[in-house]
Amino acid sequence: MNLNQITVPSVDLTKSIPFYEKLGLKLIVKALPHYARFECPSGDSTFSIHQVENLPKGEGIYVYFECENLDDYVTELMDKGIEFEEKPTDKRWLWREARLKDLDGNQLILFYGGENRLNPPWRLEENVKK
Repeated sequence: MNLNQITVPSVDLTKSIPFYEKLGLKLIVKALPHYARFECPSGDSTFSIHQVENLPKGEGIYVYFECENLDDYVTELMDKGIEFEEKPTDKRWLWREARLKDLDGNQLILFYGGENRLNPPWRLEENVKK
């Protein structure tokens, strides 16, 4: 099994599409006003947004995008006007993360986990990925 796509809710795709393009995603499906899908700049995953009348309540959705050159990428996005809630920071789970929210309040985490993404020191021995 492989994760193909994540879909998040949006109230107004005409505003959300330019935001995600500014993040570096490539628009591949534009079915306004209800749906849009993007291709990630690396790998084979896609990301989509779909129109909703009301956004979910509570903490919402967390989406992680891995970036090998995280600090440089965050600087580049800030130069484009993207605002971050948290700039790149080393986390106790051995990832480096930067956090921001999209226009609908979905939490986006740009991170670099390196070897620790799949094989943290606390990974179950019998399931170590080689």
